[in-house]
Amino acid sequence: MNGLSVQWHSPEEVARLLSRRLRDERLRREWTQETLAGRAGVSLPTVRRYEQTGRTTVGNLLKLCHALSRLDEFAELLKPPPAQSLAELEARHDDGTPKRQRGRR
Repeated sequence: MNGLSVQWHSPEEVARLLSRRLRDERLRREWTQETLAGRAGVSLPTVRRYEQTGRTTVGNLLKLCHALSRLDEFAELLKPPPAQSLAELEARHDDGTPKRQRGRR
């Protein structure tokens, strides 16, 4: 495979999908938008706008997901694919930055 992948969704479609899922999760818990806003530390208009349009900042989305105990799912995003060789695995581990060493006195 040449590294190209087909993307089936546009950014706007994914934003709307996530906002619907967030709304569904809020409703499943029987929370009002005001309850979610308070627990997430964002304004009520932020929650309303996000649920209606799918538009918000990444920071606000993370706060909303944290309030719903769904933040850990973001840790799985953009993970590198499995290494194809031991050399590739070692290269990922050694990122080229100098390692901290004890100073000589």
